[in-house]
Amino acid sequence: MSLFATILCGGAGSRLWPVSRELHPKPFIRLADGESLLQKAFLRAARLPGAKEVLAVTNREFVFQTQDEFRAVNEAGLPTAYVLEPFARNTAAAVAAAALDVRDRHGLQSVMLVLPADHLVRDAAAFSEAVARASALAAQGNLVTFGIKPEGPETGYGYIEAEGFQVKRFVEKPPLEVAQQFVDSGRHFWNAGMFCFTAQSILGELAAHAPDVLSAVEACLLHSQRTRGEGLAQVALESASFEGVPSISVDHAVMERSSRVAVVPCDIGWSDIGSWSAVSELTQPDGSGNRIEGDAVLHDVSDCYIRSERLVGAVGVDGLMIIDTADALLVASKERSQDVRQVFAELKSADHDAHKLHQTVHRPWGTYTVLEEGPGYKIKRIEVKPGASLSLQMHHHRSEHWVVVAGEAMVVNGEREFAVQANESTYIPAGNRHRLSNLGKDRLAIIEVQSGTYLGEDDIVRYSDLYRRSASQL
Repeated sequence: MSLFATILCGGAGSRLWPVSRELHPKPFIRLADGESLLQKAFLRAARLPGAKEVLAVTNREFVFQTQDEFRAVNEAGLPTAYVLEPFARNTAAAVAAAALDVRDRHGLQSVMLVLPADHLVRDAAAFSEAVARASALAAQGNLVTFGIKPEGPETGYGYIEAEGFQVKRFVEKPPLEVAQQFVDSGRHFWNAGMFCFTAQSILGELAAHAPDVLSAVEACLLHSQRTRGEGLAQVALESASFEGVPSISVDHAVMERSSRVAVVPCDIGWSDIGSWSAVSELTQPDGSGNRIEGDAVLHDVSDCYIRSERLVGAVGVDGLMIIDTADALLVASKERSQDVRQVFAELKSADHDAHKLHQTVHRPWGTYTVLEEGPGYKIKRIEVKPGASLSLQMHHHRSEHWVVVAGEAMVVNGEREFAVQANESTYIPAGNRHRLSNLGKDRLAIIEVQSGTYLGEDDIVRYSDLYRRSASQL
């Protein structure tokens, strides 16, 4: 049976700050083995028997990074597709857009497997078996959800009550006493947020139970831009009409209302990686119960999780989480891991850069890292992928000095175009049109020193751009 996997790449991951940021969300977090959660979701889908395509529904700001993530692990060359949202409208809209796209390109009977981008499944064989059972039920017209056999009374998950394969009801996150009753009953399962159905079945149930969502997404698609190429299909949803789509989860819009919902109970080593406590469980503890990712020197320390990009020393502490990044440090009690979202919310309310960006920021052409900044100046390290170019652009309020430290740069500066080798430099005055390109096969790295009265990333006028970005799409 042909299978079309849809990966939903939403969610800010506020409980995983400071590694997760608004412009570097949870799916891009890398685990100890070097793979991101998004890459693991792609491989999980791509390795299933009958997998024909992986379709990602993601914010258009993340499409190039998502493509890079897929490309790095897609050794088999499985076709990929993308539905690009201008902003989030919850999972019902995402599923509707994906189903309409799959219907148009592959037909109404196509079996879709919908997976969150930020969950983890440890038992690939059990997952494959569960998907095979779900696909068979989906082919009979069912909307299939995956029920995880509970390991204990978890109050942070939704539950599914089932009778055989038939879903009787969904229950939102229950209090502890009720959760324990659910575990004891043997009829309740954790709701994994994964689904399987044909395009025809989900579109029919959307029409029956959430017609406002379906009609709004259909109207949006009439105004949206489609791109087709070799092994690639892309739909960029149009902003003005997408704003009118109701924001509701597919669970509330369809699954809780439909009479055609089935469940596949399974034990697949599932986790939603919803907090640093869940992430810490992926690392083996030492003799004192400490779980360490990175370089740490400990004295009289027990039951701590430390994840760091530099050396951390700890003395005489117990039950702490220490998450250290280049520009932010989190210290929290392990028992309060869910409350990390409060720090994220306060940073966002104050419009602090640390809720939005890392020091290293991903762009379609490569990355930049802010090394230092102060009144009237900012210093960056810029790396440009082979064959990539920044936009032809101009800044009103700042000038830039570029020093090439690795590779060879092709530079447009005003009316001139010329090469700059390693250990050479050039100066870009404010008001000059300029472009930086890497035409070679090796990485290009430069140090950029900005000087001026305003150094914000929005001081940019684009004249041409390979990635079709506006000034608002940094």
